[in-house]
Amino acid sequence: MRALRKRSRVLTGILAAALELAAVSALAEDQPPAKDTIFTRKIVMGEIDMNMDEIETMLAPEGKLELADAQEHAEVISTLLMAFPHLFPPATNQWKEGATRDPATDTFANPAIWSNFGEFYKRASEASKIAWNASRTKKPDEFRAQIKELRLRCNGCHALNMKPE
Repeated sequence: MRALRKRSRVLTGILAAALELAAVSALAEDQPPAKDTIFTRKIVMGEIDMNMDEIETMLAPEGKLELADAQEHAEVISTLLMAFPHLFPPATNQWKEGATRDPATDTFANPAIWSNFGEFYKRASEASKIAWNASRTKKPDEFRAQIKELRLRCNGCHALNMKPE
């Protein structure tokens, strides 16, 4: 549990540094460079993915569910999902069919996100609430059910909003 709290503090520091970088750029040029924002959202999605992997490892048949640790991971996911849609300003709508992309700074986001941003925002918000509910469950079976629903939401959003290579 102590390691997770330390990791959460490190994550918070990374996110704060990324947002500070974006803010400094914004002051200098009115907006951060799109590639910096895309990179930041990839970092955030990577953290969501790492926390989800930790939970799913605990929930695997050979895993051992430590409910308190799993709940902390779910709470981190919830917080990151609240911030995630804010990392999709219109300037980051840079998908180009057949373009050679840098996996770190080029987008794989479907341009449809920006034509129906309200739906994208709603999906992220609903997933955040599911993760939050998981972080507050009292029983392992309730937690499992919430995480199963969260995984379905994540996969559904990725299917709609990520462009294949």
